Amino acid sequence: MDDIRQKVIDSTMITPFQRKVYLELLNVPSGTTITYGELARRIGCGSAQAVGQALKRNPFAPEVPCHRVVAADGLLGGYNGKREGEQLERKRQLLYNEKIINKI
Repeated sequence: MDDIRQKVIDSTMITPFQRKVYLELLNVPSGTTITYGELARRIGCGSAQAVGQALKRNPFAPEVPCHRVVAADGLLGGYNGKREGEQLERKRQLLYNEKIINKI
Protein backbone atom coordinates (compact mmCIF):
# COMPACT_ATOMS: atom_id res chain seq x y z
CA MET A 1 0.00 0.00 0.00
CA ASP A 2 1.39 3.40 -0.89
CA ASP A 3 2.32 5.92 1.79
CA ILE A 4 -0.38 8.50 1.07
CA ARG A 5 -3.15 5.91 1.11
CA GLN A 6 -1.93 4.72 4.51
CA LYS A 7 -1.71 8.32 5.79
CA VAL A 8 -5.34 8.88 4.81
CA ILE A 9 -6.46 5.61 6.40
CA ASP A 10 -4.60 6.34 9.64
CA SER A 11 -5.50 10.03 9.95
CA THR A 12 -7.48 11.08 13.00
CA MET A 13 -7.80 14.64 11.65
CA ILE A 14 -10.44 13.87 9.00
CA THR A 15 -14.01 12.63 9.09
CA PRO A 16 -15.07 9.19 7.82
CA PHE A 17 -16.75 10.94 4.87
CA GLN A 18 -13.57 12.84 3.98
CA ARG A 19 -11.60 9.59 4.24
CA LYS A 20 -13.99 7.96 1.77
CA VAL A 21 -13.66 10.88 -0.68
CA TYR A 22 -9.86 11.03 -0.46
CA LEU A 23 -9.37 7.28 -0.82
CA GLU A 24 -11.58 7.17 -3.91
CA LEU A 25 -9.80 10.17 -5.37
CA LEU A 26 -6.51 8.28 -5.10
CA ASN A 27 -7.95 5.91 -7.74
CA VAL A 28 -8.06 8.71 -10.35
CA PRO A 29 -4.89 8.31 -12.42
CA SER A 30 -2.45 11.09 -13.13
CA GLY A 31 -3.30 12.84 -16.38
CA THR A 32 -7.07 12.42 -15.99
CA THR A 33 -9.89 14.32 -14.34
CA ILE A 34 -13.18 13.45 -12.70
CA THR A 35 -16.19 15.62 -11.93
CA TYR A 36 -17.42 16.35 -8.43
CA GLY A 37 -20.65 14.53 -9.31
CA GLU A 38 -18.90 11.40 -10.58
CA LEU A 39 -16.70 11.27 -7.50
CA ALA A 40 -19.85 11.58 -5.37
CA ARG A 41 -21.51 8.72 -7.28
CA ARG A 42 -18.47 6.51 -6.86
CA ILE A 43 -18.69 6.78 -3.09
CA GLY A 44 -22.48 6.46 -2.96
CA CYS A 45 -23.12 10.11 -2.12
CA GLY A 46 -25.88 12.11 -3.77
CA SER A 47 -24.19 15.47 -3.32
CA ALA A 48 -21.39 16.85 -5.48
CA GLN A 49 -21.37 19.84 -3.12
CA ALA A 50 -20.58 17.62 -0.13
CA VAL A 51 -17.63 16.19 -2.06
CA GLY A 52 -16.51 19.74 -2.86
CA GLN A 53 -16.63 20.64 0.82
CA ALA A 54 -14.52 17.60 1.70
CA LEU A 55 -11.99 18.53 -0.98
CA LYS A 56 -11.92 22.13 0.26
CA ARG A 57 -10.57 20.74 3.54
CA ASN A 58 -8.10 18.27 1.99
CA PRO A 59 -5.02 18.34 4.26
CA PHE A 60 -3.15 15.97 1.94
CA ALA A 61 -3.16 18.10 -1.24
CA PRO A 62 -1.61 17.71 -3.71
CA GLU A 63 -0.74 14.10 -2.78
CA VAL A 64 -4.48 13.42 -2.65
CA PRO A 65 -5.04 15.07 -6.03
CA CYS A 66 -8.11 17.24 -5.56
CA HIS A 67 -6.82 19.34 -8.46
CA ARG A 68 -8.04 16.51 -10.75
CA VAL A 69 -11.67 17.18 -9.79
CA VAL A 70 -13.48 19.55 -12.15
CA ALA A 71 -16.99 20.95 -12.52
CA ALA A 72 -19.60 19.10 -14.59
CA ASP A 73 -19.36 21.77 -17.29
CA GLY A 74 -15.63 21.08 -17.67
CA LEU A 75 -14.54 24.28 -15.94
CA LEU A 76 -11.89 24.05 -13.28
CA GLY A 77 -14.19 24.67 -10.34
CA GLY A 78 -12.31 25.64 -7.21
CA TYR A 79 -9.17 24.75 -5.34
CA ASN A 80 -8.68 24.95 -1.58
CA GLY A 81 -12.10 26.57 -1.40
CA LYS A 82 -11.22 29.39 -3.80
CA ARG A 83 -12.74 29.84 -7.25
CA GLU A 84 -10.32 32.52 -8.43
CA GLY A 85 -6.93 34.02 -7.75
CA GLU A 86 -3.78 32.34 -6.54
CA GLN A 87 -5.38 29.04 -5.51
CA LEU A 88 -7.10 28.54 -8.85
CA GLU A 89 -3.83 29.34 -10.60
CA ARG A 90 -2.18 26.64 -8.47
CA LYS A 91 -4.80 24.13 -9.66
CA ARG A 92 -4.25 25.24 -13.25
CA GLN A 93 -0.48 24.74 -12.84
CA LEU A 94 -0.93 21.25 -11.36
CA LEU A 95 -3.20 20.26 -14.25
CA TYR A 96 -0.73 21.72 -16.74
CA ASN A 97 2.11 19.74 -15.14
CA GLU A 98 0.07 16.54 -15.61
CA LYS A 99 -0.57 17.54 -19.25
CA ILE A 100 -4.31 17.71 -18.62
CA ILE A 101 -4.52 21.26 -19.92
CA ASN A 102 -2.37 22.78 -22.66
CA LYS A 103 -1.90 26.32 -21.50
CA ILE A 104 -1.89 28.27 -18.32
